[in-house]
Amino acid sequence: MKLKIKTGDTVRVITGDHKGTEGKVLQVDREKNKAIVEGVNTVSKHEKPSAKNPQGGIVKKEAPIHISNLSLIDPKSGEATRVGYEERDGKKVRFAKKSNEVI
Repeated sequence: MKLKIKTGDTVRVITGDHKGTEGKVLQVDREKNKAIVEGVNTVSKHEKPSAKNPQGGIVKKEAPIHISNLSLIDPKSGEATRVGYEERDGKKVRFAKKSNEVI
């Protein structure tokens, strides 16, 4: 399946518990079709004390969210939009379908 969301994109959650929240994509897992979005789907995880974290305790971190629950934000209007691909000036580019703006 072609993933139209890339690392660094600004996305909005369109369904689920975090519906309506926006954030920047930090990482994309192509095999599982999931992405980690900054500030979205945070979970609390207990960590044992270690050399890296001598205090230990409860740590908050982002959990992956499925790509189908995300929609790209149009850079021109700030609304959720679909993504298209086309050739412009001999290069394949992504563009927002609402504003026809290159992403």
